Amino acid sequence: MHFGCHGSLLGAVAALALFLAAEPGRAQSRAETLRYVTGASVNTLDPNVPGSTRESFAVSLSTYDRLVSFGRKQLNGKWVFDLDKINGELAESWDVSPDKLKITFHLRKDAKFQDGTPVTAEDVKWSLDRAVTAPVLGKAQLLTGSLTNADQFKVIDPLTFEVTLPKPDKLALPNLATVYPIIFNSKVAKANATAEDPWAIAWLKEHTVGSGAYIIESFKPGEQVIMKRNEAWNRGTAEKAASFKRVIIQSIPEPATRANLVERGDADITVDLQASDVQSLESKGKLTVISTPQYNSVTFISMNNTIPPFDNINVRRAIAYALPYEDMFKAALFGRGTPLFGATWADGKPTTSIYPAPQPVTLDLDKATAFLKEAGMPDGFSTTFSFNVGQASTAEPMAALVKESLAKIGIKVDIQKLPDAQMSTQINEKKLPFFTEGIVAWLPSTDYFYRNFYIGDQRWNYSSIKDPELTAIAQEARFEPDQKKYEEDGLKLNAIHFAIMPQIPLWQPAQDAVMAPSIAGYTYQFHRQVDYRDLSRK
Repeated sequence: MHFGCHGSLLGAVAALALFLAAEPGRAQSRAETLRYVTGASVNTLDPNVPGSTRESFAVSLSTYDRLVSFGRKQLNGKWVFDLDKINGELAESWDVSPDKLKITFHLRKDAKFQDGTPVTAEDVKWSLDRAVTAPVLGKAQLLTGSLTNADQFKVIDPLTFEVTLPKPDKLALPNLATVYPIIFNSKVAKANATAEDPWAIAWLKEHTVGSGAYIIESFKPGEQVIMKRNEAWNRGTAEKAASFKRVIIQSIPEPATRANLVERGDADITVDLQASDVQSLESKGKLTVISTPQYNSVTFISMNNTIPPFDNINVRRAIAYALPYEDMFKAALFGRGTPLFGATWADGKPTTSIYPAPQPVTLDLDKATAFLKEAGMPDGFSTTFSFNVGQASTAEPMAALVKESLAKIGIKVDIQKLPDAQMSTQINEKKLPFFTEGIVAWLPSTDYFYRNFYIGDQRWNYSSIKDPELTAIAQEARFEPDQKKYEEDGLKLNAIHFAIMPQIPLWQPAQDAVMAPSIAGYTYQFHRQVDYRDLSRK
């Protein structure tokens, strides 16, 4: 912690002053207000706008409802979202046809928008049409659940709505619980649309017309959002309004300042602090720290399988056995997360159909040297290793260890620290030979990971892997109704991934939520942000 840092203290004082100014009538009970500090910012009130931040996603989950939402489960004693448990939000219930091609939703009779008008199937139709038709972010996500065009959405009557699928797709329903398919008050949205902007994209970026648990009281893009409770909302787990009367979300870029604010009691909760700060706060024992492995994410080292020498399978294997995994894990994350290395596979076969799963790789320089020799490169080679400047706090110490260890087998590494935009462009253009990145799957099923990150000529296929067998199995698994066969497909996919080593999974970082001891209900969510509706004060 850097509490002695003059700038950090000044930042904390300035932040506190902003908080006090943000809450009119401070005499009202402190217990009824939740203060959340974040290093990023809320830049839009519509999560569908390209460039939306995760913080914007969190606000939209509180201000808008969806047809359905994820339940939660315990993972290693921590609450996390549950992909396999879908709860109604605006939908009171739903029926799936015997052929699994139609889902019929029955809307709650008591659901109202924040202006008091009832939520109808017409609003649902307009909102989902927008998600798959307008030039917005939702299209690519909903495609993963076979939701691709407006013809699939039909109003049966004011409270009944039908979705038709081209094929049974187990991810259709979970997709409707993600960030994008929010239900707008279509009459108000249409009234603010224009001929050039028929879906009111510009207007909805700065205005909300939802039915959610919170109402926007003030919005200063990039700085602060204040939300007040929607007293009429009753779609929480206990069928009652949200716990807090007011939520203040404020951007404080400096991690040490955020840590300071929570420690002093001037803020209630924050996530995404640096691992060293979290460790320090945890050791003092005054705050609650909930450290949840991000079970839907993977940090990896990727090799472009189309650029020499990484197009040689034995070069990729050599690198996999030349990495100092334990040292990297400690240096980058202080050991806060779940390792994806050092596994033991009986008979050399994967033990789980779930992706990601720990792989049987450890530091073994003799093995690495032998693979390099087999690749016809006994003297090694020179390459660059790139990382995103935005991930420097974890990637920089890791990169130094990669460089040092690979030098021992003759691979000379030049470290490149690239600005976010440049890194993104070079990944898009498939120009980076060797780099570290991370992936997150909102719907963490095995086939979803493989389909989105290991097949096709698309941005997210970081390793540019083109393996016909892996592609065929991943596509087939998507529509496999038999759970046993689906698990067999998962085992095959994991075995192929290890055999051809397109990239090297390292770990699943922990999501560290640091909060006042009085805060309860924190759940790790698919979008890796706080869901304000989960929280209450003890």
